[in-house]
Amino acid sequence: MARDLAIDLGTANTLVYARGEGIVLNEPSVIALNSQTKEVLAMGTEAWQMIGRTPSYIVAVRPLRHGAITDFEVTQRMIRLLLERVGVSRFNKPRVIICVPSAITAVERRAVTEAARRAGASDAQLIEQPMAAAIGANLPINEPIGNMVIDIGGGTSEAALISLGGVVALEAVRVGSFDIDAAIQSYVRRQYGIAIGERTAEEIKLTIGSAAPTEGEVMAEVRGRELMSGLPKTVVLSPDEIRGATDETVSAMVDAVLACLAQAPPELAQDLIQQGIHLVGGGGMLRGLDSRIAGEADVPVNLVQTPLECVVLGAGRCIESYEAVKAMFMDSKR
Repeated sequence: MARDLAIDLGTANTLVYARGEGIVLNEPSVIALNSQTKEVLAMGTEAWQMIGRTPSYIVAVRPLRHGAITDFEVTQRMIRLLLERVGVSRFNKPRVIICVPSAITAVERRAVTEAARRAGASDAQLIEQPMAAAIGANLPINEPIGNMVIDIGGGTSEAALISLGGVVALEAVRVGSFDIDAAIQSYVRRQYGIAIGERTAEEIKLTIGSAAPTEGEVMAEVRGRELMSGLPKTVVLSPDEIRGATDETVSAMVDAVLACLAQAPPELAQDLIQQGIHLVGGGGMLRGLDSRIAGEADVPVNLVQTPLECVVLGAGRCIESYEAVKAMFMDSKR
């Protein structure tokens, strides 16, 4: 008997929810390949640990960038490996619901459903990430009440206003927490003449990164390779510096929220002052982001209890009551 699955195919992490079981897999969306033989060497956490540490013939790649498939073949192989890991074989083909950014084009939608079907799914349906996040956050989406969700992922940031089971206003930008990492990398290179890797930039963001001044800030010691001499070097960075370096990216996220609020009908905008805005996604955990959005939008902002798992839990609820939520699925052919 095939277990139906919900997959949050994120730029940063991929989570899989199995019907009747809950979350069965949570791994980084990275796959390591031998570039000569095209053989898959590792996937998920194992492949993520290889980023920036491999010989030239081994490449650790993220097949999704900014929420879109950049390498169809590699994505298909990754989905097949995911399905194999959770027990899907040639004999049991499950129905699959995949969470995708609402900004994706019709071509990208077809690419995702096609990749899932070729990887072994009997049927693949798509659901918008903000809608899945709202369901996962237990919001009353079928009521005539304004529910606003901000989903900040690795490659995209989306703000959606939901009422009566549909999206009333939406603003999506292809900017996410990876862009914060890239801004940190370029700042350290420009300011100190030191090259640091993707993983080091992420560690800096987690340690001292913030969107607004917060209490108990500390300095961070960073090791990298000096560009002039090629030798290892250590520098000390302050939270203030990192805030300045990432401000442009964070402002783009905040602007998307303000643009979505500007589209809200007056009655629903009134609801938001009472309900507040719900912040989900790994990028939403950036220190001070909730207070910065709240300050600029003049609306309370709450970070949900499980920001990373919220989207896949919402899609999991959809797989549990598949027939009842069919109307919410995106049309992959349009």
